[in-house]
Amino acid sequence: MFGKKSNGGIAVTLLLTVFIWGGSNAGTKYLVGYWPPGLVGSTRLLCAGLILLGILRWTRWLGSSMPLSAAIRRELWWRGTLSLAIYIAVFNWALHYTTAAHVALYLGTSPVWTLLWEERPSMTWRSLQRYGAAGIAASGVMVLFWPSLKLGTTSWVGELLGVTASLMWAHYGRQCRKLGERLSGAEISAHTMWRAGVWLLPVAIFEIARQGVVLRADLFLVQGYCIAAGGVIAYALWNNALRHWQTSQVFLFNNLIPISTMMWARTCLKEPVTQTFWLAMILVVIGVVLGQTQWQKLLGPRWVPAE
Repeated sequence: MFGKKSNGGIAVTLLLTVFIWGGSNAGTKYLVGYWPPGLVGSTRLLCAGLILLGILRWTRWLGSSMPLSAAIRRELWWRGTLSLAIYIAVFNWALHYTTAAHVALYLGTSPVWTLLWEERPSMTWRSLQRYGAAGIAASGVMVLFWPSLKLGTTSWVGELLGVTASLMWAHYGRQCRKLGERLSGAEISAHTMWRAGVWLLPVAIFEIARQGVVLRADLFLVQGYCIAAGGVIAYALWNNALRHWQTSQVFLFNNLIPISTMMWARTCLKEPVTQTFWLAMILVVIGVVLGQTQWQKLLGPRWVPAE
């Protein structure tokens, strides 16, 4: 499905991916206003995961797929899958309480938390770089979070859940990295998605029994977009870019997702843009770029000492 492409073509597909994911985030914000958050997450993960499994089994669009051993199948139920289920539940509840742009921006800090998990503080340039980046990104989080504490409303709950979601997303990424020693990225996504959907099924059933569910055509259409576009098409484009570019190059486009989400939410949901959003955005992006850039390779050993 995806052949060799120019750098310009790959950049365009990544921008399209960012655009799609921004719409999916705004769509989720719309859905959790009518459907229980657990139901939204469970059905989306189940459908998207099963579709990806079908693509892997009957096509080569996302690469080849190998049969899983019994040991890997058992491991998949706990490694990655459980953290993905918790992440989706927390993410959806965060959208229930605060703006889509804020939640997307909190998720933008997840690469920094991943870097911190990889090593403890030490007297090295690399450690200083990582913890300095974390401090800058954390200042962006506080800029975004602090006003909600002074408003005296429940919006602080959504802000706190947004930060928690970013930590869970980073944890899921670490679990995927371990699974990546035996499975491809497409296989990991497919197998963890539908299993995470199963984990959330009891929550969804409880929510439906407690508060019911609204049956409306527009809600099903939005969920369909989030499944097909946000869960399958965007992932396929992202996976294709990872085949041609370095991971660090591709993940820099993550910094555009909060802007895309804000634009979608502003246009479709009439969601206001808070005064602190842009300052927090700048601080988070600086922190992420500072933490991910290989400064010794970029500037040379004359300016950056070797570890």
